Amino acid sequence: MTSVKEGRPRALFAGASRRWVRLLPWGVAFVLCVALLPTTIRVLSVDYGLNGGVASALAVVQSAPLLLAVLRPLQAWYVVFVADVAGALALLAVDFEERLLWPYPPMEIVGYVGLCLALGLRERRRTLLLVWLATAGAGIGLESVVPDGTNSNSTVLTMLSGVTLVCAGALRERHEVQRRLAEQETISEAERDRRTLLEERARIARELHDVVAHHMSVITVQADTAEYRLDRLPPKVREEFTSIAATARASLGEMRRLLGVLRNEDAHGELAPQPGLTQIAQLAEATARAGGPVEFTPCDADVPEAVGLSAYRIVQEALANVVRHAPGARTQVSLSVPESVSPKDARLTVLVANGPPPQTPAAPLEVGGTGHGLVGMRERVRLAGGTLDAGPLPDGGFRVVAQLPLSEKDPT
Repeated sequence: MTSVKEGRPRALFAGASRRWVRLLPWGVAFVLCVALLPTTIRVLSVDYGLNGGVASALAVVQSAPLLLAVLRPLQAWYVVFVADVAGALALLAVDFEERLLWPYPPMEIVGYVGLCLALGLRERRRTLLLVWLATAGAGIGLESVVPDGTNSNSTVLTMLSGVTLVCAGALRERHEVQRRLAEQETISEAERDRRTLLEERARIARELHDVVAHHMSVITVQADTAEYRLDRLPPKVREEFTSIAATARASLGEMRRLLGVLRNEDAHGELAPQPGLTQIAQLAEATARAGGPVEFTPCDADVPEAVGLSAYRIVQEALANVVRHAPGARTQVSLSVPESVSPKDARLTVLVANGPPPQTPAAPLEVGGTGHGLVGMRERVRLAGGTLDAGPLPDGGFRVVAQLPLSEKDPT
């Protein structure tokens, strides 16, 4: 309602989503202008006896600025306010009937109230207060020179303008509060998504640390014990094994320091080995015990530990969502590696699909989750260089399909 961008004013309601709302201020201003212009000329010239030329000039100056009020209501008010006061003073020079209102004929009151409505929707409180004080001051000043026996209506205009300014200003401030609240909700949601993503990345880093650290530890042990396991090693070969062991230990130290940066204060180290494909069957059994039939198709392919860990976490989150949102639904968990493709293009396909629940739950079984489980899935798949397809099924179920490459892609 109140936006003025880069010095160029915007029309009232220019930011509305519906076209008819954006056109509404222009329509009201046009109707007021077309209706008030000839009416003002007739009333001032015929009823009040004002000169026709003066009446026409006053009518134009009092009515035409209403169109400007859609873009610049304050500037329009300056013109109309001066014109209304000038018109009241001009009426003192003519002899009109005592039954007629002074200093503001009825059509001027209608136009002025419409102008106050535009002011309230655009200007701040301080400006609205100054406008009302100017209106009240003009009314008091004109009251001091009111002819004897004249029906004065300056108090009526002061009250109507004040009520209109207050109501329109309250409407504008309410709109501003709602807009800012919507912006804060959008920012908060973006921050929650970002925080969830960072937490998931840190978790992935910790898990990958355990996988890589295991292999580095094996390399270190093998290099350190080579001179005892192998007979008559040449000195240069022995030095090479010693260098390999030292490099592996240094790499482990660097990984632990990096993990210390990623680990938050509430995270604690896990002593159990990281799970893989062989533990997915236990997830399926646990879900089945929770009340939902699960059909599990295992895969005997030899996959890297990091891929197995990612597959386990994806299935774990997908089955948790089934328990939360579709308790009792029939679920299918499938792991497969196509044999027809070359080893370089081999991918592990992880499929978790569930049907609709037998009975629609009144509320999720768990309400403490973050609601961002798919964020973690997508991040794991992205880091692995794979793809993820997740979405609802036509029958009311849900499906998650992840493709995880088994070989590291050449960065070039």
